[in-house]
Amino acid sequence: MADRVTNMLENLKTGRLSMARAVDILKDLPYKDLGFAKIDNHRNLRRGFPEVIFGKGKAPEQIIKIAKDIIAHDGILLITHTDEKVFLKLKKIYPKVMFNKKARIISYRSKPTALKTGTVLIITAGTADLPVAEEAVVTLELMGNRVQILYDVGVAGIHRILDKRKVLEKADVIIVVAGMEGALASVVSGLVSKPVIAVPTSIGYGASFHGIAPLLTMMNCCSPGVAVVNIDNGFGAGYFASMINT
Repeated sequence: MADRVTNMLENLKTGRLSMARAVDILKDLPYKDLGFAKIDNHRNLRRGFPEVIFGKGKAPEQIIKIAKDIIAHDGILLITHTDEKVFLKLKKIYPKVMFNKKARIISYRSKPTALKTGTVLIITAGTADLPVAEEAVVTLELMGNRVQILYDVGVAGIHRILDKRKVLEKADVIIVVAGMEGALASVVSGLVSKPVIAVPTSIGYGASFHGIAPLLTMMNCCSPGVAVVNIDNGFGAGYFASMINT
């Protein structure tokens, strides 16, 4: 790999290789093989953010080893679906690491990042949707986004969201987090000209089928400009919103 990089640099200097082509080559370059995991050290180059660790199902020792490699390479860390045990182990090594207990997400950045000019607005239908919304908040803030929040403005009291029209219009991207029947995303999209990312949650009574009902409602939304992520996927919504936001 070292020889390949050296040759690429020489070709860049002599003009035999364009910068665009060099970036394309680097996108396929290296990963770190830990035996039990292969760390994609060029995820940041391809996607604009390093590899994110999904903590559920991984042993704390595995997570720590992966986290050390990501931090050493990129200086940024995000671990979703994790717990306080992992957080306390990491905090001994990186004192500034943060843990959002409600969202079960760990975040760390070795140095500040420049903020994007746009604002992402996160809206929840009810208080029970907060853990999913908080996962999106942490993700967005770590990626350098300005975040604004409107909590508990579901359609059962639709005057609550209608009262916030000015807030809706000022946002550049909107994330709507809702369980039950998931109607809020369609309502919000019908009020604004901005892209809306809908997040169905597993909150609801039996007929909501742990999030299937709001997922289908959001996917069948008749208002254009709505993208839907998976059930309870606040991270995915935050990541996508960050890619849209400027």
